[in-house]
Amino acid sequence: MEFQSGSAVEDRDLELLDRVAEVSTSLRREVEKRIVGQHEIVEGLLTALLANGHALLVGVPGLAKTLLVSTVAEALDLEFSRIQFTPDLMPTDITGTEVIEEDRTTGRREFRFVKGPVFANIVLADEINRTPPKTQAALLQAMQERVVTAAGHTYPLDPPFFVLATQNPIEQEGTYPLPEAQLDRFMLELQISYPSRQEEEEIAMTTTGGMRPAVHTVVSAGELVELQHLVRRVPASPSLVALAVRLARSTRPQDADAPALTRRYVAWGGGPRASQFLVLGAKARAASRGDALPSHEDVRAVAPAVLAHRVVLNFEAEADGRTPRDVVAELIEETHGWS
Repeated sequence: MEFQSGSAVEDRDLELLDRVAEVSTSLRREVEKRIVGQHEIVEGLLTALLANGHALLVGVPGLAKTLLVSTVAEALDLEFSRIQFTPDLMPTDITGTEVIEEDRTTGRREFRFVKGPVFANIVLADEINRTPPKTQAALLQAMQERVVTAAGHTYPLDPPFFVLATQNPIEQEGTYPLPEAQLDRFMLELQISYPSRQEEEEIAMTTTGGMRPAVHTVVSAGELVELQHLVRRVPASPSLVALAVRLARSTRPQDADAPALTRRYVAWGGGPRASQFLVLGAKARAASRGDALPSHEDVRAVAPAVLAHRVVLNFEAEADGRTPRDVVAELIEETHGWS
C-alpha cells in the first residue's frame, strides 16, 4: 500500500511511521550510554530488528559484542538469553528436552517438554562457530520458521524473535565454519572493527569507573511487532526492486548478465533471499528515518552487509588477495552506471 491520507488505516500507518523514527532515535541514544562508537553496527542491528531479520556480528574479542546485544535487548524490553557455543554443546541444550514427571496423586508418569534458551525474544549465539554442524543446525528451523520441533511436537516462538550470533574472524583452531545454508539465514553480517584512538580512550575512561549507565525501555515487544508489520507495508518502487534484484544477480557467475568481475572471482553468489533482504533492509532503513519511500541509496547502504556473507570466492580471488567485501563494494559501485 502507499502512505496516503484519506482513510483511518493509512493515517494510522503515518502515525506508526513517525513512531518508528522516534523509537530508532531513542534506541540509538540508549545504546550510546554504554557503547562508544560503532554507529554503523548499531544502524545494522536496528535495520535487522525492524525488518525482522537475524544478524551475524563478526569481530575480534573485546569489542563489546555481547554488551551491545544485551543493551539492545534491555532497551527494547525483550526477553534475552545467551548461549555460549562450545564443542560439547548438544542440540537439546538449545531447543530444550523432555523430562519424565510423576503425578503424585495418581502415580502416573508422563513426559514434559522443558524449553531451552532459544525460547526468548533475542537469542545471543556467542561464538556460534565453536560448536559442530549438528548443533549449529538446531537453530535453522527456529531462525527460518520461528518454531521448534521436538519429540514430534512443534512449539511456536513468541514474536519478536531474533538470533544475533557472534563469530571470531581470526581464531580458526577448534572452530566449525558455518555452512552456506545457515549463513543464508542471517539477513546481515556486521563487521565490527577496532575503535579509533579517541573512542578507545573514552572506553577506557567510562568502563573503569564504578557507575554503569542505566538503560531505559523505548518500546515493548508488542509494539515492536506492530512496527515490523509497518515496515513490510512500506512501498517499494519497481525501480528499487529491479535494482535490488539486479544487484543480487550480479553476484552469480552463472548468470548470463554477470559482470566480468564476478565471472573472474566468484564461485557462488547470493540466492533470491538476498534480493528479498535488500528490499526489506532498504524499507527498514527508510522507516527508521521516518521516510515513507526507500531510495536506491538505501539499497546500496545495506548491500555490503546483505551480500558479503553470501558470496563464495574462488581460488583466483584468494590468490589476488580479494575478499567478498571487496568484490561486493565494486559491484555496488557499478550500480551507479546502470540504466
